[in-house]
Amino acid sequence: MSASGLSRRRVPNASQSPDDEHTDSNNNINNGPSRNGSIRTNTPPLNHSISTHAGSAFQGGSKIAYDPRDLSQDASEEAKVGGKMPKLTILEEVLLLGIKDKQGYLSFWNDNISYALRGCILIELALRRRIALVRDPNRRRTPLGDRLVEVIDDRQTGETILDEALRMMKAQEVDKMSVNSWIDLLSGETWNVMKIGYQLKQVRERLAKGLVDKGVLRTEKRNFLLFDMATHPVADIRTKEGIINRVVSLLTSTTSAVPPSALDKEGVQCRAMRAVCLVCAAYTASVLDNAFGRLGYEEREAAFSRADEILAEFVCWPLGGGDSGSVSTARRRQAAAAGRIASGGEISGRESVLGLVAEVRKESIDGDEDVGFELIAGVLEVLSKLDSLL
Repeated sequence: MSASGLSRRRVPNASQSPDDEHTDSNNNINNGPSRNGSIRTNTPPLNHSISTHAGSAFQGGSKIAYDPRDLSQDASEEAKVGGKMPKLTILEEVLLLGIKDKQGYLSFWNDNISYALRGCILIELALRRRIALVRDPNRRRTPLGDRLVEVIDDRQTGETILDEALRMMKAQEVDKMSVNSWIDLLSGETWNVMKIGYQLKQVRERLAKGLVDKGVLRTEKRNFLLFDMATHPVADIRTKEGIINRVVSLLTSTTSAVPPSALDKEGVQCRAMRAVCLVCAAYTASVLDNAFGRLGYEEREAAFSRADEILAEFVCWPLGGGDSGSVSTARRRQAAAAGRIASGGEISGRESVLGLVAEVRKESIDGDEDVGFELIAGVLEVLSKLDSLL
């Protein structure tokens, strides 16, 4: 310790042993005039690697204080769920689609997004293999939304909202509840006063602050006549543009093959299923039209109809049933006609969606017995009736 205060310990490079460091220190201390009067220096050559301080954040700094068990745990997690976790959750992507770029707030007339975000919580937990439907052979006799949910892995995900919901569901393991019931409880749309404590509050604001921490949004204060409100304009426009490009690519595709531009980065877990959930959740949350600013009128109508077609195929189990009745027949006919217009009559809208169904089936673990994907279909089935619920 020096007289002026604490001094930072010097850490040797990987190519330099501790003995070499000690030798260098002694040589530096002995630098000075030699007996014959010449100046003796031990200046290292230009190609000599420069030592760095412990904990340096600059390029070339030594990496210290990491636990190898964390790396092995991450590797086992990726192997279990089938890939890396994306940077943003489906909740954050849906919210980001709804936020106005410069103003930094959602539309005041959107009544659907709060309920849809609670459904996205269940979707994200199911994709991360934390929750699933109860493996009851008799569950097929009940509607998808009324099938019971259970926690299959109570480890934390690192996302505060997901972990909070997971703890609630774990505490309710004795008296399991259905998909529909959990969405009602988390959103506060329940008449049961005894379970009002399950409501997740300020989800949109907490998601926005999480996006601020991730560098996607920034925080500003905006005056609305009589009061000030914190807003969150978009700071990283490339991230939002990437989400919009994926959505538009999926909804304007004219072939049965899923375009690579409609999927997340290579190696991300369940890329095809995540693309489906993003489109369907944004559609039911009434934020999908914010992604169609670059499209003309006919292209917008065709894209909306394609989203309706996708929702119709994924609200039933096994996937691809398409005749579940959750989407109106008139809308389905409109979607099929729009699909033929968009593709020049070469391929119908349903046929192109069935190609997406095939890609999602490849990501399932047990095929039609994948209770995680079955839960996602149940959530989408509940969200498809959102206009009649609210």
